[in-house]
Amino acid sequence: MLKECAQHGYFRAETCPVCEQPGRFLMNDRELDHLGRILTGILRHFPDRYGLTMEPQGWVSLPQIVRAISQRHPAYHWLRVQHLVAIAETDAKGRYEVRDERVRATYGHTVEVELDLPTENIPDHLYFPVTPDEAAIVLEVGLKPSDRKRVHLSKTAEDARAAGAVRTPQPVILEVDIRRAQGGGLIIMRAGKTVFLVDQVPAEYLSRHEMVAGAPTDAPP
Repeated sequence: MLKECAQHGYFRAETCPVCEQPGRFLMNDRELDHLGRILTGILRHFPDRYGLTMEPQGWVSLPQIVRAISQRHPAYHWLRVQHLVAIAETDAKGRYEVRDERVRATYGHTVEVELDLPTENIPDHLYFPVTPDEAAIVLEVGLKPSDRKRVHLSKTAEDARAAGAVRTPQPVILEVDIRRAQGGGLIIMRAGKTVFLVDQVPAEYLSRHEMVAGAPTDAPP
C-alpha cells in the first residue's frame, strides 16, 4: 500500500514509519505493483510503446507519462504526477531519479542512454554473480554486458548472491577490485542504493569471492 504523510512524505505501509499516523491513501498493492511495472518498462525498455520521447540521459516527462498511461489504461484515470513521484521516491532499490517533473531509471536499460550518474564514493570492491559453468570463462575473458547496456555490479557479496539466485540456486560471486579498475581507466557509476554500472570489467580486475564460516575471503580462481 502506498500512502502519504503530511509531515514525512510518501511511504509503503499501513502507517507512517516515523510518526505512526495512517496518512493519506494513494494506491493499493495491486495498483502499486502494476504501475511500478509499467513505469519501469517505459523508463528502461519501451518508451516508444507509449508514444513517449526519452532524452539522451534517460529522462522522460512525468506529465507525459501520466497522460500516456491514462490513455492506454483507462482504469488509471485518477493517476497524477504525485503518484509516480511517490512510486519512485519509495522504491527500496533506488531504481529511479526524479528531477524537475522528469523521471528516469538509474539502471537496467535495454534502450540506449547516456547516463550521467555520480562516480564518487565508490566502494573498494564490488561484486557480480555468475553460474558455476560461467565462472571460469568470465575469470578468463572478463565481464561484458549481456541483455543490458552495461554491467551491473552489486555493493555487497550478499546483494550479488540475491541477484544471482534468480538464475541459479548456487551463484558463484566474483569480486571486482575497484581501485585497480579505476586506476586502469574504468568509470564506475553509482546507479541505485546497491547497484553500480560499468561498461565492462577486464579479467585482470576479477577474482573469485568465497565465504568461509560466514566471513568473506579471497580464493584463487
